[in-house]
Amino acid sequence: MLHLFHLEYILSKLLNAAPDVSDINMTVGHPMQVESGGELIPVYFQPEIRSLSAYQTEALALSLLRGDRHLIDTLLETGSCDLSFNLENKARFRVNIFTQQGRYSIVMRKLENYIRSIDDLGLPKTFVNMAKEKNGIILVTGATGTGKTTTLAAILDEINSSQAVHVVTLEDPVEFIHTPKMSTFNQRELGTDFRNFSEGLRSALRQAPKVILVGEMRDRETVEMALSAAETGHLVYSTLHTVDAGTTVNRIIGLFDHDEEKLIRVRLADTLRWVVSQRLLPRIGGGRVAALEIMGASLLIKDIIANGEQPDKTFYGAIESMRPLGFQTFDQHILDLFSEKQITEETARTFSSRKNIMNRGIDNLKALAGESIYELDSLALEPSETEEELAAAQQAALEAAAAQQQQHPAQQQPGQQQYHGQQQHPGQQQQMAHHPNAAGARG
Repeated sequence: MLHLFHLEYILSKLLNAAPDVSDINMTVGHPMQVESGGELIPVYFQPEIRSLSAYQTEALALSLLRGDRHLIDTLLETGSCDLSFNLENKARFRVNIFTQQGRYSIVMRKLENYIRSIDDLGLPKTFVNMAKEKNGIILVTGATGTGKTTTLAAILDEINSSQAVHVVTLEDPVEFIHTPKMSTFNQRELGTDFRNFSEGLRSALRQAPKVILVGEMRDRETVEMALSAAETGHLVYSTLHTVDAGTTVNRIIGLFDHDEEKLIRVRLADTLRWVVSQRLLPRIGGGRVAALEIMGASLLIKDIIANGEQPDKTFYGAIESMRPLGFQTFDQHILDLFSEKQITEETARTFSSRKNIMNRGIDNLKALAGESIYELDSLALEPSETEEELAAAQQAALEAAAAQQQQHPAQQQPGQQQYHGQQQHPGQQQQMAHHPNAAGARG
């Protein structure tokens, strides 16, 4: 029987179970699983563990918690807790332990051992400009697992490589360790170094930083502190779980009361510098590729933030029209990925923001390439009837005619036509057609 407290052995085996493992999943009633290429793959040990028991997941959770009283209290009070775990000389993990139906589950996200640069990630040069900002707020948004932390780490690495400044990070947990280059980093972890983001941000303002990273803007207090920090000359980076740039602005404004909306809109218009939203799409040939929506602080964007969207002034339309400034909508970038043959047509349509715009863009690209924009299979005619089916139809028609003849035995003379039961010579038909009462004639 596998001894479940041999945590390092278990994690090492899971990491080697598939190429490019990104996550480890331990859930009661399932085997241990790893995520590779966006799909969960079961991993079986010898002797086999076909499905984890409640006792086994709890034992694994306690091994990961390592007796930390704060983490244990948080898990018992809130039902979940976050921590980091270092597998010596192999990998670092961001760990979330949570309860479901009274039993423990564990999800472990593998962290990179090195920080990839803006060029390594293939990000646009606009991201270098984001690293050069001197104050304001820059937000990276998207669903969990879309690479927000990786993108922010690349921007901070650019700062580290080019500026001699003090950087304070507030993270949950610390994921990337920034080795000092030109900048000085102080990386603080939620639960260990501070209680919550708003308090950590408040204390960070007394630590003389030029740059502050806030792991996530989870509540109104954190947003208020971030706005205050940006207004006093700090550069604040943070994340939100929103689907696009316009939704990000509306989410922040929605955290405040209605009578505060106008003031918050003005403050946000003055301090917001960039919003980057991310989606990960399946790449042709395996792996995933990031689609990015990028919105900067142009005069038109500031006006929309301050006064709200109008039918002729929307975030989507403003971003779409300002691509020369480094802005782009999801649909514009997804079309680029499709034209570069990095993603399939189906993927492009599935992940688009506006289906009609995406459909039109794909049709235009296919037309320029000389490809048909119609699905010929959908236009195919029904298979023709066989000779036997035609013969059967003709026979049925003859039998129906014979039955009708038996019901109406009156015979027509050669050269004559029947008109409502009366015999009519050919010469009379034309005359009757012009008679004023012809339409109501009866036999």
